[in-house]
Amino acid sequence: MTSTDQDAPDARNSPDPTGNTTGDTTGRSGRVTASQAMRGAAAQLAELLGTNPESVSALRPAQDGWTADVEVVELERVPDTMTIMASYRVTLDEQGQLLGYERVRRYARGQLDRGRQ
Repeated sequence: MTSTDQDAPDARNSPDPTGNTTGDTTGRSGRVTASQAMRGAAAQLAELLGTNPESVSALRPAQDGWTADVEVVELERVPDTMTIMASYRVTLDEQGQLLGYERVRRYARGQLDRGRQ
């Protein structure tokens, strides 16, 4: 059997001196990437609240990790625009582990943010 380019190891996924692959999602500092932090915030909050988040509306790096705002359905209503939503602020450490969360806002799904910047 002959080797083809498809069988050859991908240089992008070869280990660096720290043991991580260059295609790996954590950097040399051990800090998770933004996409990992976003998924982790939603998943860990879902586990605690027992409900699936609708979305992650904000993600910010912090000195010691990440802060994310996660939107969750609190009370379903008909019509759907009257469903009560909540925004939770989730704090993660550099490895993406949940440190804490708090509900910062409740609103009707159809409500517009007037004057919020």
